Amino acid sequence: MEKQDRIYVAGNETILGRAVADQLQRQGYTNLIGTSSCEPNLTDGKEVDRFFRETRPDYVFLTAGKAGGIKANQLYPADFLLDNLLVGCHVIHSAHRYGSKKLLYFASSCSYPRLCRQPMQTDALMSGPLEPTNEAYALAKIAGIKLCQAYRQQYGADMVSVIPADVFGPGDEFGSESSHVVPALIGRIHEAKLTGADSVTVWGSGAAQRDFIFVDDVVDAALFVMEKFSPPEPINIGGSAAVSIRELAELIKAMVGYGGVLQFDASKPDGMPVKVLDSSRLQTMGWRPRTTLRTGLEKTYNWFLETRLS
Repeated sequence: MEKQDRIYVAGNETILGRAVADQLQRQGYTNLIGTSSCEPNLTDGKEVDRFFRETRPDYVFLTAGKAGGIKANQLYPADFLLDNLLVGCHVIHSAHRYGSKKLLYFASSCSYPRLCRQPMQTDALMSGPLEPTNEAYALAKIAGIKLCQAYRQQYGADMVSVIPADVFGPGDEFGSESSHVVPALIGRIHEAKLTGADSVTVWGSGAAQRDFIFVDDVVDAALFVMEKFSPPEPINIGGSAAVSIRELAELIKAMVGYGGVLQFDASKPDGMPVKVLDSSRLQTMGWRPRTTLRTGLEKTYNWFLETRLS
């Protein structure tokens, strides 16, 4: 990418979208388009077509789409499936139609089978049943991966998909039913500290294991992929380290300084038992995550406190 190229970060209101746009600006890219209120409704095909026709982006980072934790996925499966299908189809098609040089699609580790061998490798996609609690979302993300591959196969379009681990960081959504596990725990444990609550209930047994990655590391990897190579198969972006939900909750409890008890509600779903990505392919090409889980959590909590006080 050249500094003056027209770059569109689709979904600039998401945690990943904001982080990608911020990093591009810090690196001196001067022609970001579709930011803030200028972005079209990506579920509306006519709006997306008009936007691409008028702006002709050279490069597209597709971070958009409805996302959330287990509770939100269970409550709104139709919304999650439809929104992500529409966004993926409209943006990918318009990028091809109006001559974008390259598109990078952010998929999800939820796309892997529920009982996938660990750490998860991309050849395991579609090799078994999905996790029921996020099946709708996962199906839409798989469709996005396959659509990028189909445009590459049929038209030679330069489109590549990346699969991040569980992303967290500043700009995340705290304290709503759509929150992912890290911001949900930070928000609830912080609130419990303020109110003096004796305990905080955590969904699930606490035994489920996840691969967490700080948002800035995901962005660094995505820019690395956009600049360096374009394989037809997806690329994992993760730290390849398993952390249980119980361990995560205890880390956040200590960081917040909460003195109460964490109560794990095993009647609630855990989601996938283990979800750790094999990122060896990307790492052999020179990329490594730079932020430890503890450091990332501290940066996220500090941002949370600053925004609450501002």
